[in-house]
Amino acid sequence: MQGGGSIRLVREGALARVTIFNPERLNAMSRAMWRELATTFHRLQEGKGELSGVRVVVIQGDSGNFCAGGDIAEYPDFRFRTEELREFHEREVWGGLSAMLDCDLPLVAAVEGYCMGGGVEIVCCCDIRVAGRNARFGAPIAKLGFPMAPREAQLVAREAGTLSTREMLLQGGVLDANTLMYRGFLNAVVEDSTVLSNAAARAGYIADLSPQASRMNKQNLRAVMPPPPDAELLAHAYDYAPSPDHREGITAFLDKRPPVFQER
Repeated sequence: MQGGGSIRLVREGALARVTIFNPERLNAMSRAMWRELATTFHRLQEGKGELSGVRVVVIQGDSGNFCAGGDIAEYPDFRFRTEELREFHEREVWGGLSAMLDCDLPLVAAVEGYCMGGGVEIVCCCDIRVAGRNARFGAPIAKLGFPMAPREAQLVAREAGTLSTREMLLQGGVLDANTLMYRGFLNAVVEDSTVLSNAAARAGYIADLSPQASRMNKQNLRAVMPPPPDAELLAHAYDYAPSPDHREGITAFLDKRPPVFQER
């Protein structure tokens, strides 16, 4: 099943606004959207044509939600085959996330409503993070019978902290904005109605600073990041693709029933 949605890019002076658009699914990311996210940030990094002179990027979701994670309706088409699952995580999802991480423009996240799974990962790629009081963050994918991919887990643990990452992954916890502000993941928690304007104001402050300094600061910060996960771990990270738990978790979600996982 081919997912819908898109990644929308609009320039507003020195600011570029990137919107995750799939409102019928709370802005869940389809495979095509992950690929489009990569293309969008490669274009922003190149800064050519109509994007020449952009100094800062705001990324947000449409219609009051940031991103509900992956588009699970697509999952039965590919997730139960190891090499296709590897392609999805290593090339499509990580392709989009790494394009954001490699972008020399400062990135400001404006988080409203639901921010789950892949949405949390996208926010982790941003430099400044503003959330509404009613924003909710989580990655309850254990309910779907699968783990977070190694590169993605490293990213989330590094940015959100191991305590919050363990709570989201191992307990299926959904955390509110104030909790993540207290734990150091968010720069600000504001009234829901002011999330977009607050993010835009912060972007405006950034745009008035030296673009050369911004680029060099981002390059320097990338240089001190930890190395990628061990190659041996990556080699076997997707062997779970045909497992009964994986199939049961996704099937149960789509059937709208609780999953029944068996001890093995």
